Amino acid sequence: MIERDRYLQSGSARLRFRDEGSGPPLVLMHGWALDLDMWEPQFARLTGRFRVIAFDRRGFGLSSGEPDVDEDVVDLGRLLDALAIARAGVVGMSQGARVALAFAARHPTRVSGLVLDGPPDPEAANADGSGEEVPIAGYRGLVQREGMGAFRQEWLRHPFTSLQTSDARMRALLLRIVARYPGHDLRAPDAGAASVAIGSADATLRSARLRLKDVSVPTLVINGELDTEQRRAAGAALARRLPEARHALVAAAGHLPNLDNPGAYDEMLAAFLRAQEQIPARAARRAH
Repeated sequence: MIERDRYLQSGSARLRFRDEGSGPPLVLMHGWALDLDMWEPQFARLTGRFRVIAFDRRGFGLSSGEPDVDEDVVDLGRLLDALAIARAGVVGMSQGARVALAFAARHPTRVSGLVLDGPPDPEAANADGSGEEVPIAGYRGLVQREGMGAFRQEWLRHPFTSLQTSDARMRALLLRIVARYPGHDLRAPDAGAASVAIGSADATLRSARLRLKDVSVPTLVINGELDTEQRRAAGAALARRLPEARHALVAAAGHLPNLDNPGAYDEMLAAFLRAQEQIPARAARRAH
């Protein structure tokens, strides 16, 4: 059996990642309380057309370290360097969309196309998920009182983890991922320590938001058509504010459209990213 998981030391964190397939490189970044296994349908469907790369963000899945969105941006650059990838399509889901946006703002030449999947409200002060949408403080208290098992049961009732699909394989996959979530950001010994990751995440969002008008990377913002009203509105608002962006909905899907409707999701990604890959080739032909 071929071992699919590989590891990269990035500063103080050891990051689990996968690198499969051939073609234009495509990096997938998961959301809060998830890990790279959420992209299993995409590894199955897209590796014939793309070199698909995903990693557990620090503090999630099997990666070590403490969750920190600002460090995630650095980690993404180090992973691309380690794999000798100069430029890639970048997909970020939910909290991962904030990492993708910040990376594109800082390193636009390294991003061939940007996909923001279910992104938080770009104007929200707590858009990392610590506000009303995801009550981090309440979850932290629940973990302290009753443990991670109680949190996991509660989290699986949240709209963000409510799958629309009847596919038992996708439901079993989500259960495995949630069971693996280590909860470092919920089990910190005190609220001050636990807020470190959230605070640095807010700083990343603020710096990225200030540069939205300067994000020149072609961008696709997507939501499941059955995602929460707040997230659909956030996606539409972000697409309006970015200079080269459009908004699209994945049919019959909630906050996890890549699991709810992987066929439609993958085709949407592939069509958008292939179009970006063709732009330099067309420009070169015109120059000649």
